[in-house]
Amino acid sequence: MDKLTLRTVNVTRYVTPLREGGSMPAIAEADDGFLYVLKFRGAGQGVRALIAEIIGGEIARAAGLKIPEIVFANLDEAFGRIEPDEEIQDLLRASEGLNLALHYLSGAITFDPLVTTVDPLEASKIVWMDCWLTNMDRTARNTNMLMWHKELWLIDHGASLYFHHSWQNWEEQALRPFALVKDHVLLPAATKLEEADQFFRALLNKELIRNVLDLIPDEWLCEERNFESVTEHRQAYLYFLETRLANSEIFVKAAQDARETLI
Repeated sequence: MDKLTLRTVNVTRYVTPLREGGSMPAIAEADDGFLYVLKFRGAGQGVRALIAEIIGGEIARAAGLKIPEIVFANLDEAFGRIEPDEEIQDLLRASEGLNLALHYLSGAITFDPLVTTVDPLEASKIVWMDCWLTNMDRTARNTNMLMWHKELWLIDHGASLYFHHSWQNWEEQALRPFALVKDHVLLPAATKLEEADQFFRALLNKELIRNVLDLIPDEWLCEERNFESVTEHRQAYLYFLETRLANSEIFVKAAQDARETLI
């Protein structure tokens, strides 16, 4: 398959903060004339959230799910000097250099499961993927899904792969079910988890996973003290994802069991 790439843009205007959770993303304009939701490397979860965003977003895209374009976003030091809000100023200064951004879907509305019915196979694919990536942030309270032009779009995978915030027992965690699936907003609609499992097992070969992992900038991997090199760090992600994929029956059964308790 062709090598995956992400475009790089330069932030030209900080528009407004999106005060959601602790990460405080912002709407910003770039030198290509488009608006983006800017995710900061200097936010609470640091570059790990940006790494999870790339992995989750680009795997979802490969699976045919709708994801806003993800780009690298350069932030100049000048932004920190002119921002009057001290909290935002500190965030901007801590985020100088390479950040991540998603194309802003103007006019999109938050997905509401009481209003919109999701196709069972699409719902099952999203639940499967979130179990594989251990994405804890797709609940009724915070769906991280938008309706845009009558289509379902996935946003914000930064809470995925939460093991990488400590890397404690990470090999063991690759084999664990995903207990938080019980709170997944699409679990009631996910009636085709076995079909989704077959789909992803056919899609997610080593080449595709490596291609996605190669998108992660070396500078986001070099500060992790648990690994001696960037290569070793990247390889750990590959091992985790491949091991979890090879043992997907563990989290698929857990999701099916959790769904049965709901209905």
